[in-house]
Amino acid sequence: MTTTLIIPGYRGSEAGHWQRQWLVDDPQAKVVEQEDWENPVLSDWLHVLEAHLAEHPHAVLVAHSLGCVLVSHLANRPAAAHVAGALLVAPADSERMARHDRKFASFAPLPRQELMFPSVVVASRNDEYMSFAKAKALADVWGSGFVDLGHAGHINPASGFGYWPEGLILTSSFRQPALIAAE
Repeated sequence: MTTTLIIPGYRGSEAGHWQRQWLVDDPQAKVVEQEDWENPVLSDWLHVLEAHLAEHPHAVLVAHSLGCVLVSHLANRPAAAHVAGALLVAPADSERMARHDRKFASFAPLPRQELMFPSVVVASRNDEYMSFAKAKALADVWGSGFVDLGHAGHINPASGFGYWPEGLILTSSFRQPALIAAE
């Protein structure tokens, strides 16, 4: 079975977040728990993600917000070879965040290179953490598919997203090649 690695953003995913709900329903899902959710350091977060990928090769990554930026920084690292695919939901503009708060400086600049694994960016037209135009431009640079979720805020509980079954459908698309290869 393919492992799903759930990658929350800054402060983790709160109770009621669709990422946390997916953990309950998917026995193959594991959260990539960071040691310090309040003070993100890219090198520390990458180390934790890479350790999970070493333990679960060919995992599907499901990232939200700053977690998407973490995954994009994985692009040119050897661990990227262990990624079956990535769903990048509501990526955060770490460049803008770093200008307002130095704690995000290590996550800037945003990587602008093609990801070495299949990916889909899901963005909202009214996300306070990333403009729609920048999310679309990054998806193009990353070689990612793109889903316009309309006016969906930051795609979290505060914007009305609880379980989010459509996200599960998008995630399942990364498992299809593995199923076909196994036949």
